[in-house]
Amino acid sequence: MLSKKTQYAFQALMYLAKQKDNSPILIAEISRKKKIPLKFLENILLEMKKDGILDSKKGKGGGYFLARDADKIILADVMRLIEGPISLLPCVSLHFYRKCDNCNEKDCGLRDVLIKVRDANLAILEHQTVADLN
Repeated sequence: MLSKKTQYAFQALMYLAKQKDNSPILIAEISRKKKIPLKFLENILLEMKKDGILDSKKGKGGGYFLARDADKIILADVMRLIEGPISLLPCVSLHFYRKCDNCNEKDCGLRDVLIKVRDANLAILEHQTVADLN
């Protein structure tokens, strides 16, 4: 299940992607239009800026905007940034692998099934972009 933080990140990205000229949008406007708590949104946008998904402009006419085209922002990348692992167990994660406690990976039927779930999710999320959400 996606956390509220990830849902808000996608809502903000969709809102910014709809801006035809990619002009900077104030955090307060995004917060108000998408009904996202302002302080929470500030942290999310800053995190995406640090990762190069967003950029910002200070001063009059300032705000946040997409740092690259919406069709270049991969959904899986956003999810990993905000959410962490996409997989349901740490032992099947590609980027955040960690051995599960009390588990023999060679004989774990659950792991085998969740590898298939991970692969099915990634087959979609790694080929969909923010542009596909609008």
